[in-house]
Amino acid sequence: MKRFLLFLPLIIFIILGVFLYKGLSLDPAARDSALLGKPLPEFTLPRLDNPELQVTRDDLLGEVFLLNIWGSWCPTCYEEHDDIQRLAAAGIPVIGLNYKDERDKAFTYLQEQGNPYQLNLFEPEGVRALAFDLGVYGAPETFLVDQEGIVRYHLAGEITPELVNQVILPEVEKWQDAY
Repeated sequence: MKRFLLFLPLIIFIILGVFLYKGLSLDPAARDSALLGKPLPEFTLPRLDNPELQVTRDDLLGEVFLLNIWGSWCPTCYEEHDDIQRLAAAGIPVIGLNYKDERDKAFTYLQEQGNPYQLNLFEPEGVRALAFDLGVYGAPETFLVDQEGIVRYHLAGEITPELVNQVILPEVEKWQDAY
């Protein structure tokens, strides 16, 4: 019994090491959204360019689109911006959700980087609104929504050229052809 007690700290250390190693090897961007296969949540949000105009979920239905959560404060959003412009130039509607941002800073970002968004929703607080209902952790995050408003794909993290070619474009085509 004494001999077992001598090795107990070593056994606990090894077990904890295995769990830590496994946890560090996981990709935090690979988490699945609870909304996959479910409707985009109901919302009413102002447009970034005109706070008097309100946009609802129903206003977006009828075509496959990407919903991209971004902010001028987000360094990764700058990195993925060229790929979002490429998607928009390919004719894919991209709706922006400006998240936890200031309107003036968002306008400066779009002026300097270019505006690939068909329209931008404005959610300065990020609490009890669309981003919250989507389960957004931060920016950037992107959702593919089909014509009927069903979430078909979710990416937590940066859109890259590889993801555009290997995942996003095929997914968009698949859901455009599904109807």
